[in-house]
Amino acid sequence: MTPPMASYNFTVSPDFNPDRLSGWYIFNTWLQRQLQDTLHLELFQDFPSLHRALEAGSIDLLYANPYDAASLVRERGFTPLARARGKQDEGVIVVRREHPAQRVEELQPGLRIATTDHPDINMICMRMLEPAELHAGNVERLLRDNYLMVAKSLLRGEAEVGFILQEAYDEFSKVLHSQLRPLVASRIRDIHHTLLAGPRLAHRRADLQSVLLNMRDDPKGPGVLESLGFQGWEPVAQEDMEFMIDLLATLED
Repeated sequence: MTPPMASYNFTVSPDFNPDRLSGWYIFNTWLQRQLQDTLHLELFQDFPSLHRALEAGSIDLLYANPYDAASLVRERGFTPLARARGKQDEGVIVVRREHPAQRVEELQPGLRIATTDHPDINMICMRMLEPAELHAGNVERLLRDNYLMVAKSLLRGEAEVGFILQEAYDEFSKVLHSQLRPLVASRIRDIHHTLLAGPRLAHRRADLQSVLLNMRDDPKGPGVLESLGFQGWEPVAQEDMEFMIDLLATLED
């Protein structure tokens, strides 16, 4: 008698590019066929909703932003599997094309900042404001749903600067790029989203890594990767994860 397929829950950090929504569903279907287990993909609209699901212990597989990855690995027994090859979480501080400031040092207290609730990008960009002696106490942050809305807030004059994920900025249209200008960008290179397996999937860690790392060899793998905007996957060892967690803690200090 064939044993019943196991069932697991998969989700993605809410800061994913909305244009890749269908790609994650395609990936979920492909992955469950490779594992021969049931994966239920649920995408959350915001971080509080995701964190409630994590608190309830209902997530088994998560493509996590660096902050969530750090706490899940250190406190909840999640283990790192892989990262998207060549992708890092880098921040860029953006202004309107006609903004007079050419350097961060020219920005003034009282600055209005349009931003999302992407925690590591906010932290990175706030660190890049330090040469202007700007900090949480002398700026105003305007929360927006996504990076496109951050850009639109600049064009509408609602904010002077925007905090944007470099990858998201690079994917803006030519028209939008013509109206905006990067003031400064980070080059940390060691902070990234990570695919994590929860405790219920720990016994499939080797299988998951093998499937992901050999994805380009599968007949449908390259097309699935393209739908995500990924070149491929590369492994993340526990020591690599610990290094990133320590780096985040250093940047927060």
